Amino acid sequence: MPTDTVQTEEKRAQLRRAALEYHEFPTPGKISIAATKQLVNQHDLALAYSPGVASPCEEIIKDPANAFKYTSRGNLVGVVTNGTAVLGLGDIGPLASKPVMEGKGVLFKKFSGIDVFDIEINEKDPDKLVEIIAALEPTFGGINLEDIKAPDCFYVERKLRERMKIPVFHDDQHGTAITVGAAILNGLKVAGKDPKEIKLVTSGAGAAALACLGLLVKLGIPRENIWVTDLAGVVYEGRTELMDEDKIQFAQKTDARTLTEVIAGADVFLGLSAGGVLKQSMVKSMAARPVIFALANPNPEILPEDVKAVRDDAIMATGRSDYPNQVNNVLCFPYIFRGALDAGASTITLEMELAAVYAIAELAQAEQSEVVAAAYVGEPLAFGPEYLIPKPFDPRLMMKIAPAVAQAAADSGVALRPIADMDAYRERLQSFVYASGTIMKPIFVAAKRGLKKRVAYSEGEEERVLRAAQIVVDEGVARPTLIGRPAVIAKRIEKFGLRLREELDYDVVNVEQDHRYRDFWQTYHRMTERKGITEQMAKIEMRRRLSLIGAMLLHKGDVDGLICGTWGSTGLHLQYMDQVIGKRAGVNTYAAMNGLMLPGRQVFLVDTHVNYDPTAEELCEITVMAAEEMMRFGLKPKAALLSHSNFGSSNQPSAIKMRQTFQLLRQQAPWLEVEGEMHGDLALDGDAREQLLPNTLFKGEANLLVLPNIDAANIAYNLLKTAAGGNIAIGPVLLGAAKPVHVLTASTTVRRIVNMTALTVADANAQR
Repeated sequence: MPTDTVQTEEKRAQLRRAALEYHEFPTPGKISIAATKQLVNQHDLALAYSPGVASPCEEIIKDPANAFKYTSRGNLVGVVTNGTAVLGLGDIGPLASKPVMEGKGVLFKKFSGIDVFDIEINEKDPDKLVEIIAALEPTFGGINLEDIKAPDCFYVERKLRERMKIPVFHDDQHGTAITVGAAILNGLKVAGKDPKEIKLVTSGAGAAALACLGLLVKLGIPRENIWVTDLAGVVYEGRTELMDEDKIQFAQKTDARTLTEVIAGADVFLGLSAGGVLKQSMVKSMAARPVIFALANPNPEILPEDVKAVRDDAIMATGRSDYPNQVNNVLCFPYIFRGALDAGASTITLEMELAAVYAIAELAQAEQSEVVAAAYVGEPLAFGPEYLIPKPFDPRLMMKIAPAVAQAAADSGVALRPIADMDAYRERLQSFVYASGTIMKPIFVAAKRGLKKRVAYSEGEEERVLRAAQIVVDEGVARPTLIGRPAVIAKRIEKFGLRLREELDYDVVNVEQDHRYRDFWQTYHRMTERKGITEQMAKIEMRRRLSLIGAMLLHKGDVDGLICGTWGSTGLHLQYMDQVIGKRAGVNTYAAMNGLMLPGRQVFLVDTHVNYDPTAEELCEITVMAAEEMMRFGLKPKAALLSHSNFGSSNQPSAIKMRQTFQLLRQQAPWLEVEGEMHGDLALDGDAREQLLPNTLFKGEANLLVLPNIDAANIAYNLLKTAAGGNIAIGPVLLGAAKPVHVLTASTTVRRIVNMTALTVADANAQR
């Protein structure tokens, strides 16, 4: 057996083992049910079940629409199959299809926050299948039909849409059609062709193919320009073999009988059939700049490399993730349902489908997001032949498609609960995608209004910084000044598919040659000549220390704020900030504050990165600075001084220190709600704290956690961030600096850089 074949077999065996382990451990399957309400005592039980549950039942009797108010129906979709056409496995039955349906449920939850019950039905008779699914209507807000064989799927969907007053969506048909429609529109745009003037040939005439063609006609491709082929050859007028009413409408008056004959001169090939159907000789006969969609899985109708061997002008798409332009239904179905459910749509109309098509197409033409770039590192992600449609992990899909679908539902008169405030709706969706979205809103508003917008980025060549710079420019948050080599910056901007242009969008400080260098090193030397810095050291440091250059730009007034620290340690960067910028008047220490978006709460922690073992006096100052910063986020601070000690239960030095901090804060910041020293659980559980200390100084849960030392603060922050915070954080926010500067960390994401840029601009424009 050839070596290549052996390696391929080994890879398949490894993938199989990994897949089985993934599904078996730590818990069998991929989904579970999570309660949204606490059930911790008899009272909760009385509310959740008998007798309290009778009240919402009575309200639903009065008005069936109340089911969306008092139950989870409005966010629940049924993924339904009978297992007759599962992936490329065929008719494997409903039980064997369950892993696929669970997978669909995971995608719904992951990408759009929609809950799913997977329903596998042991019934092949289409009429009986319709009866069973229709009877489930009271359970669900929408139905997603999955992996039902053609032509049964057409019939089932049509009948269900007639009977049910909730959205019914057959993903294999409409999901594929929407994604294909968006990709073909963009493919034609790249090829410079008019949809009304092209010739399109398809291989395959199943559910997906016919749904695609139906939608493409609605998108402007004339029916007479579409040629359909299947197992029996060309679909022509008078053909009787393997014909049905859905296929007949695409019959052509022609003598051509094979794909080879009709493909000649074609502008677009759409393959939804079987591997190897399209031959290189056929590709050669197509028109200039052909658009070839070989979507059969797992083996396309023709491989991209085989197309490239005979046509260097072809634009390719497949259904596979290992090639550019993957046509994937996950691009649309979670967001169509999100928009439909949120608008209370009674069905999914053609207008809603078209809205999704145009939304996806437009998104591909915008520059790529950092989340996508991280997931698909090394791939060119600028709109063009190898990037026709967005990637599945693009977080902007939600904000783009769901509102478009919800608006189309309202416009076409099927929205029972139309969305009144679309801007607020988009913000809510953004908050789902970026958990830091809500809390950052007042900061972004302030930043956008601010006049001082020049922000320097010390690591200006860094990919995350460049991506963040694109976002802040687009959102009007800041004017970036990038420290680095101009040629390298420009090259990377192009590589990452960004649209930034030097001088127009951003400024550069050239680390190799800048007219300010002499003034900068001399100024730095004067500042530090009594701190051990010689002239020679000043010259060298000012050439190589990017954070020092940024600090000097800020000191000289060339920029309004500074972001640094995407590599190295906090102390490394902070020393330059201290030497050049210094502390704010009346402040004796720096500190780092981090914010976390945890399930059901937002918390801020200090001091996570600066002070190893702060004194009571320092902790008092840090707490006040953190509280003031939180108020700028629009949050009312409630500070908890955390310890192993609980209101005097220990007299260890750290406990005494937190007790002293409490007394100092009561004297120096009487306006601040603060309590301590206490255990972490009491800080977050107001009821438990009141039971232990009835005279507690504030009600409810704390949102500012003050920890006794850097070990406790950093460990708590990183544990919470990873275990419960989805790795999403705000910060570190540098407290105590004389000017707007923030030292980030090596794990900083692009979103965090954007957030911290907004905070820096808000700082620069704030009246202190």
